[in-house]
Amino acid sequence: MTEVKLVLDYEDHEKGLTMEKMIDELAAKPESHELDSLIIGSWGDAYENDSSHLMEALIRNHDSFPNLKKLFIGDMEGEECEVSWINQCDLSPLLAAFPALTSFTVKGSQGLRLSDMKHAQLEELTIICGGLPLEVIKDIQQAELPELKKLELYLGVDNYGWDGTVDDLAPFMQSQLFPKLTYLGLKNSEIQDEIATAIADAPILDQLHTLDLSLGTLSDVGAEALIASSRIKKLSFLNLNYHYMSEAMMKRWGETGMQVDVSDQEGDSDDDDWRYPAVTE
Repeated sequence: MTEVKLVLDYEDHEKGLTMEKMIDELAAKPESHELDSLIIGSWGDAYENDSSHLMEALIRNHDSFPNLKKLFIGDMEGEECEVSWINQCDLSPLLAAFPALTSFTVKGSQGLRLSDMKHAQLEELTIICGGLPLEVIKDIQQAELPELKKLELYLGVDNYGWDGTVDDLAPFMQSQLFPKLTYLGLKNSEIQDEIATAIADAPILDQLHTLDLSLGTLSDVGAEALIASSRIKKLSFLNLNYHYMSEAMMKRWGETGMQVDVSDQEGDSDDDDWRYPAVTE
């Protein structure tokens, strides 16, 4: 794999360099035609400047990246920009510009849209954020992604953009939405118990090899529904990493014989006031 990560550091940003210029320079290199993975990191003041200009630069130079398979927009650490402060835009035109893409990852949901999303080859879609707005969830549910095998959504908290309910996630739990899906992540949620209870006997489980409910506020309440489900037991892997389950519940999971990750116990209190997902601000 030929992979490049572009990062606009503070000093270059202060000197007037832009991410668009960096993309233009990369596109001008002969080896750009061999590139199959591109990661866009900090583009300078992402808490003020959205990703629209770098998206336009990528689209303008799309002929220089004919073999691009993986694209990640917004890969930055907290000291560069907190995840909830990253300003995105409607990124769906990127998918139309790069027909060979198989993996698309976005970090940050401020201003994010994926409207009219259609792609014949995309196999993986990941959204990392502290709060995923309902309008983006609806965009994904209306997308045409016939080859999608992995969908990983960080749902987050209402303070940072989450404004949906468990009922809004119901289409993801049906098999007809993405028929080839084998990995579903509905994770990092402040309503992880509700999600676990709703999906415990959902039709989508019959086609999945991995269900990822990690990084959220899962307690014994949601775990009880999961552990009682015959459909859950057929999974190849269940990810419950970072949770609020009790020691007794963790022991029960160990006795199931399932491949289940119950590491990173955050506590087992029934008090919702202090249970938080792993990724918020």
